[in-house]
Amino acid sequence: MAAYGPWTRRRFLQATGLTGLGLAAGCASEPGGGPGGGAQASVPAPSTAFTEPAGRLSGNLSILLWSHFVPSHDTEWFDEFARQWGEQVGVNVTVDHISVADIPARIAAELQAGQGHDLIQYIATLSQYEQSVLDLADVTQEANNRYGTQLELCRKSSLNPATGKYYAYAPGWVPDPGDYRRSLWEPVGLPGGPSTWQELLEGGAEIKRSQDVQLGIGMSQEIDSNMAGRALLWSFGGAIQDANEQVVINSPQTVAAVEFMQRLYRDTMTPEVFSWNASSNNQGLIAGELSYILNSISAYRSSQQRNPQVADDTLFVPALQGPETAIAAQHVMYNWIVPQLSPNADAAKEFLLHYTANMASAAYYSKLYDFPAWSGLVPQLDGWLADDPFGSTPSDKLAVLQGATDWATNIGHPGPANPAVGEVFGQYIIPNMYARAARGEMTPEQTVARAEAQITPVFDKWRRRGLVGSG
Repeated sequence: MAAYGPWTRRRFLQATGLTGLGLAAGCASEPGGGPGGGAQASVPAPSTAFTEPAGRLSGNLSILLWSHFVPSHDTEWFDEFARQWGEQVGVNVTVDHISVADIPARIAAELQAGQGHDLIQYIATLSQYEQSVLDLADVTQEANNRYGTQLELCRKSSLNPATGKYYAYAPGWVPDPGDYRRSLWEPVGLPGGPSTWQELLEGGAEIKRSQDVQLGIGMSQEIDSNMAGRALLWSFGGAIQDANEQVVINSPQTVAAVEFMQRLYRDTMTPEVFSWNASSNNQGLIAGELSYILNSISAYRSSQQRNPQVADDTLFVPALQGPETAIAAQHVMYNWIVPQLSPNADAAKEFLLHYTANMASAAYYSKLYDFPAWSGLVPQLDGWLADDPFGSTPSDKLAVLQGATDWATNIGHPGPANPAVGEVFGQYIIPNMYARAARGEMTPEQTVARAEAQITPVFDKWRRRGLVGSG
């Protein structure tokens, strides 16, 4: 395959033969169609659970959330689900969806203005807004009382241990497996896909040489590059912070991870990975022009409808083994916040408990994209993954996700997703660290030192405010 430039909507439509159909492509609005890529699901949707709120509710509740990567979650379920709950409890509920890339700026603008939505959902940590949001410890504790113990990776994505405040409520999450094309990896002796970073490098390089198809690991200012960069860093034994929230980015392990990324880029990729947006790897996989991406199952669900041949050829692997471990960040963290400005916090909290009680519906209508923070809420999940009701071929290709909690962690690993981690994430310091070395602008040692010089003041600032632990 010849090197291709940054993906555009027109290029994607041409590559997949969909020109003229009006498809809104992209990770933030993945084409989902009906269940199973247009077919009817093989099992019925879960029924809606309802519990009377603890107190009388009234007024308006405005909700802002990202446009789900699997559109059926929004169009077939969430919006009507929220409206019906409002009718049951006497609250006028409105729902606004915007692109995931636009959510952070919108949150910042609303918090600065002191007005906006009562309830906001985002897919990365919101810890940097801790001082402007309500403590949701009461909602989390009530959910624990009802459903058991929240998953550790969700707790660490919503609780600041330095202050004891739940700056967000995290009822769900999404795994981040590797998506690979079997027909491309089988000729290089890896029909089950790569299981280590070294196999990714060696197999990916041979695929690029012999089949002219590249890998899809971004080094750009977007969320997937952020997640992939952390997975590589941890697997080599590096980290941004330690368990005591001290900056440890400048280490031999981090330098080794950057050196590896240099080789991975040189042997398996082309320059457009430096300018990708959050939809680029999805679109490249769907179009059949990438051999492997580190992503959720949303691109696969889209390919079921838009390019079934690619869908049938796409399989999944867990976090890749590095020299030290095999671990990956959760692809999405369902962090909900209630701004201090909210005039209807009681309704917001009650809705969050209602949403949590119906995580089985969230999993179903997201076509198994959404996972619960309390496993008992979706007892069907393992069965669905073993025999996909949305038309996978083979039907058990998602079974690898049954053990995702064994290799998924929060973005602050091995510490919590504190406000400093949230700010570092939002500044894209980690993908930029890799990109400088991959482009030859700096040596691995120099780019790691630059990252440390950027990260340390962020931690110092939040530590002075008492929002990051002192170790």
